Amino acid sequence: MTEDRAPIIAIDGLVGAGKSSTARGVAAALGYRHLDTGAMYRCVTLAAIRAGIAADDEAALGALLQQLRISLEPQAEGGRILLDGEDVSTAIREPEVTRRIAAYADQPQVRHALVAQQQQMGRDGGVVAEGRDAGTVVFPDADVKVLMVAALEVRATRRHRELREKGMSASLADVTEDIRQRDARDAARDYGAAHDLEAVQTLDTTELTLAQQIDRIVGWAREDKIR
Repeated sequence: MTEDRAPIIAIDGLVGAGKSSTARGVAAALGYRHLDTGAMYRCVTLAAIRAGIAADDEAALGALLQQLRISLEPQAEGGRILLDGEDVSTAIREPEVTRRIAAYADQPQVRHALVAQQQQMGRDGGVVAEGRDAGTVVFPDADVKVLMVAALEVRATRRHRELREKGMSASLADVTEDIRQRDARDAARDYGAAHDLEAVQTLDTTELTLAQQIDRIVGWAREDKIR
């Protein structure tokens, strides 16, 4: 932790390893702000789909980025995700957004714009940031860096259950294959920085409950404060 800001916790990891639920729980336990970086990319994707803007239309996408207003409400205020004032917490999780997010998230101008916003949101610390590059590109100086992993079968079962609870229909086999493909795409991406494994705490959530995952990271955060 630097002297001029509160601690930053960065949680990265595989699809379905439990990043979002765990990050929310850690933030609540520590009284920190939860920064869901992935939700911001979903907002851009949703806005582009609605506007009929293709991922490779650099001019139109650039204009869209300049006018979008993305707001992540603190959990105490509902934890909603707002896009130009509209609550899109559910809409950004729709299958079409999930299928198309990679095309938009991989655009350099999208990443540049959102990383800048995320760093601004976390400039004073006291945040739990979660996302694919939270501890490498967004907050490389985070005080606690966590890499969450879990067996594919467990991740697929969790994601399938989440979809069913939200009223979305998908077979377990389809969810498993989707995660397998996303793992491969994520592994092939280069966002400009790699994990320094010596500086990262790896958390295998295969056999852990959500409460155990939260407790483990909160413990690491409190140990960091003591040192």
